[in-house]
Amino acid sequence: MRLVQVMIPTGKRNTVLELLDEEGIDYAVSDETSGRDYTAVVSFPLPTAAVEPVLERLREVGIERDAYTVVVDAETVVSERFEALEEQYEETKENGDRIAREELVATASELAPQLPSFVLLAVVSAVVATAGVLLDSPAVVVGSMVIAPLVGPAMATSIGTVVDDRELAIRGVKLQVLGGILAISSASLFAAALRFSGIVPLTAEEVFAIGEVRERLAPDVLSLVIALGAGAAGAMSISSGVSTALVGVMIAAALVPPIAVVGISIAWGQPLTMIGPLVLVLVNVLSINFVALIVLWQMGYRPQLWFREEEARSATLSRLAGLGAILLILSSVLVGVTYGTHRTSTFEAEAQNVVVTELPEETALISMDVEYEGFPFQTPSRVVVTVGYPPDETPPNVGDDIRPRINELAPKPFGPLGSADVRVEVRYVAVDQP
Repeated sequence: MRLVQVMIPTGKRNTVLELLDEEGIDYAVSDETSGRDYTAVVSFPLPTAAVEPVLERLREVGIERDAYTVVVDAETVVSERFEALEEQYEETKENGDRIAREELVATASELAPQLPSFVLLAVVSAVVATAGVLLDSPAVVVGSMVIAPLVGPAMATSIGTVVDDRELAIRGVKLQVLGGILAISSASLFAAALRFSGIVPLTAEEVFAIGEVRERLAPDVLSLVIALGAGAAGAMSISSGVSTALVGVMIAAALVPPIAVVGISIAWGQPLTMIGPLVLVLVNVLSINFVALIVLWQMGYRPQLWFREEEARSATLSRLAGLGAILLILSSVLVGVTYGTHRTSTFEAEAQNVVVTELPEETALISMDVEYEGFPFQTPSRVVVTVGYPPDETPPNVGDDIRPRINELAPKPFGPLGSADVRVEVRYVAVDQP
């Protein structure tokens, strides 16, 4: 519930009080004696869903331009008339559970921090995430998500668009772009400092074998679901007046770790490895903005002035179309990665079965390692098969038998009509039988 205070301009006192009486709203009136252009201050409690309709009625009678209105949270109201008012808006559900448009804009403005704070938090969160990823520590990575200032700019952009607040929308876009550049730059510089100072003396292969790094090198289509859910949850939480702290962590979960992996790829001089996490970052940013726009518009948020609604609708639709087109293109990469992952896992399972089938009884398959090339449709380029054999016998020559069969099973770079050229190496290790 909310407590609304309105400073009534001269000549509007009776109009405002009559309107409140018609709505069945309890109020208290105090004379305004400051000597300014106000005659009284009226205070009245409202259910959250009633704030926007009542403020709209006040605007219709000419209060908007000259009055001074404050809306604050109220813990509880003890009044039979207030209970009746709650029941009235519970029955009509005109606005559902959403907060007033004015509250929404104010909340979005607060969530988009001032530039010095935003820059500091963006840099620190990227550095902490990079350290957590290199340490393979989920706890540290989660800590970086908590301090990441990402929910505010994303929600500010969407809210500014649907209510036609151009300044708020532009500020949100600028902060998102600035935050992305700062985060990637900070992650790159920090990772480079760790590498060249010898604090993390790992080769590129060793770094990209770390669990927190590896799982973001080839993101699949399920990553898109996380971003879509984060955007919807962010819009729902901010429009219902619920704390956005946990939603902010969810949005950061979709963005901060991939940004850290992009920085690590740059620091270790692996631009091709950077493609996957960078696409994931772009897809997540676009998805969050795309879904938030849809949710907020569907919840009924519109500009204050009716003649600006068509302009806001046009801007919203054009941005949705643009975001949707770019998102579709980038999402195709995630679909390709998902399909490629399925192909490679199927190939490895079938190739392993072939090797086991071709090996003599006295030998055993110790390991099979596969190297891939290409993005997003990875194709095997090298297969290393390690075979164990009794030390008192001659190593069996199985390479000629398994090479053609592995090449036959390998995914083709150009579809079924292509041809695979996989380099198959067989290594033999003498193994004592138990």
